[in-house]
Amino acid sequence: MMGRSVVIGVTGASGAIYAKRLFDKLSMLEEVEVAVVFTGNGAQVFRYEMGEEAFRAVPFTQYNNNDFFAPFASGSSLFDTLIVAPCSMGALARIAGGLASDLISRTADVMLKERRTLILVPRETPLNLIHLQNMQRIVEAGGVVCPANPSFYSRPQTPADLADTVVDRVLQLAGFTVDTYRWKG
Repeated sequence: MMGRSVVIGVTGASGAIYAKRLFDKLSMLEEVEVAVVFTGNGAQVFRYEMGEEAFRAVPFTQYNNNDFFAPFASGSSLFDTLIVAPCSMGALARIAGGLASDLISRTADVMLKERRTLILVPRETPLNLIHLQNMQRIVEAGGVVCPANPSFYSRPQTPADLADTVVDRVLQLAGFTVDTYRWKG
């Protein structure tokens, strides 16, 4: 697809590798504008799990999670997709509740109200009833909940290979063509 504008939200759940692999794969695509929003905890976890150098090397424009003047905070923007990866249960709850209290939850609210693509990638286990009910609310509102559950069909050899089984699926859900392993039975 061409002419896409995507926001990546990174929250404080463990699983920064999913955000890192999204950055890596999106940076290889042409004609895709990417913006990134880290929560405070998201930035801390990313630095801890991926390292300070990886944090400084994020190849896209970053916005502060309190910046409600970011272009994608408005439905009149051309941003068509928000992927929150990893998505903490707190962020998921704020989105499910329609709180729009920070830039990530406001952008999710915009995606839902404008009938655009919202994909949340929670990495939590086990799940309690509140988590499940919040996920149900997201899906009923038009969002997609794609848990960070890697697959093993492709026999991944490295942590990046394993994370890519989730990231490739997320990119497919977002409408991108991805060259990836296909189950053949």
